[in-house]
Amino acid sequence: DIAFTVAQRSTCDRAHVGAVIVRDRRMLTTGYNGAPAGLAHCDDVGHLIVDGHCVRTLHAEQNAIIQAALHGVNVQGATCYVTHQPCLTCAKMIINAGIKRVVYAGNYPDENSRRFLQEAGVALEHLERQRPGDTVYDRGLA
Repeated sequence: DIAFTVAQRSTCDRAHVGAVIVRDRRMLTTGYNGAPAGLAHCDDVGHLIVDGHCVRTLHAEQNAIIQAALHGVNVQGATCYVTHQPCLTCAKMIINAGIKRVVYAGNYPDENSRRFLQEAGVALEHLERQRPGDTVYDRGLA
């Protein structure tokens, strides 16, 4: 549920995506999709669309990993809970950050992302949200 709460801070209305990086049942960092620090947000100036994607924003996973790096937080061996399946760029960042597991709710049609994560030994789990308030902790997944 925390990733969905974080997603509400998104400043791009095309997709509200949130990510939470957790290790040993402790939240290490969070991220949501939005413009780089100090730049105008989509909600304020509109979208910058290239090949059908808004390129004005950083993705939630990217922001979570960047926040960890900025604050000296080690995410190696952690789990990333994210509201949507990571794209290929985020998958590569997850791999290089040493994150070992990704749990996501919404599908994002990117087979290369799945393949890269699998080849790197990162566990990828799709979690169906059964109802509002359903959490991964309730099912012993965290």
